[in-house]
Amino acid sequence: MIRSFFFLLFLVPSAHAAETVQVRYADVPLTYSAEGVVEAARQSTVSAQISGRVAAVNFDVGERVKKGQVLVKIDATEVSHALNESRAQLAEAQASFENAKATYERTLHLFERKFVSQAALDKAKTEFEAAKSRVDARRANVGIAANTESYATVVAPYSGVVAARHVEIGEMAYPGKPLMTGFDPQELRLTVSIPQDRLDAVKSNLKDGALILLEEGKTVRAASVTVLPAANALTHTTQVRLHFPPDMQGIYPGMFARAQFDIGRAKKLLIPASSVLRRSEVTAVYVVRSGGRYELRQVRLGEPAGSEIEVLAGLVEGETIALDPVRAGISRSVH
Repeated sequence: MIRSFFFLLFLVPSAHAAETVQVRYADVPLTYSAEGVVEAARQSTVSAQISGRVAAVNFDVGERVKKGQVLVKIDATEVSHALNESRAQLAEAQASFENAKATYERTLHLFERKFVSQAALDKAKTEFEAAKSRVDARRANVGIAANTESYATVVAPYSGVVAARHVEIGEMAYPGKPLMTGFDPQELRLTVSIPQDRLDAVKSNLKDGALILLEEGKTVRAASVTVLPAANALTHTTQVRLHFPPDMQGIYPGMFARAQFDIGRAKKLLIPASSVLRRSEVTAVYVVRSGGRYELRQVRLGEPAGSEIEVLAGLVEGETIALDPVRAGISRSVH
């Protein structure tokens, strides 16, 4: 495609000329940016495992918790009754077992002295083994009931921050009902999707990692970068995870951020961004001509590179431009 540029020429005396800078090529890094969302590597929702009324909720949204601290307590009256019943059944089974054991030992002693038959001994042995099995079963039931009772106290599986609270005191809880959601702020990451045609360039230039660009111009260098070994069959993109350094303040899951990857270097024609004059749809610079005269010339710009910006068309290397277009414009209006 052929693009045309128009040139506006204004002649002004050099006595009021602004500071100038020479247009030059510079070796600059090439970058690729991708938008993503901050997520927690460890985020989970704890749920109720028993039925009962919520008796206590000890933390609210935004509060920090330590591993093992009690988050929610559930009234486990019915579970406690079941545990007591299981213990009573175990005691009864143990008493029956002791009686069956004594009967078997006595019958065995009599059998050895030829006072009872083999059938009597077999019956006593069977009753003894059955009583022993009942004790084992009752003991298992007590363990299950005791374990179930422990579910009434819901504790934090790891240290973190409460992200959501799903219950209030007095509500009924039931197995599977969400109680509280939390995440570990020490393990945050930004996940972005990289197109197939950019993936090789991104992967081959990860020696120095990548940058995470946040709101208000804040920049963070990723502690590490992970390229997932699979692509999305529909979008033909691959997910890349940029891990934040630990102890980041003010960063939460769900926030928008941008990843910036170095993908090589190239020579670009650069000028200071401050030398560009923007008027409506016109983007131009003042070019210094022979005799110190100015020519206001429209330019087409590319991507910024720090305090400078790339020129795609309108200037050639070696030309001199006014560093301050406002001053150059005032100088022109005076004369």
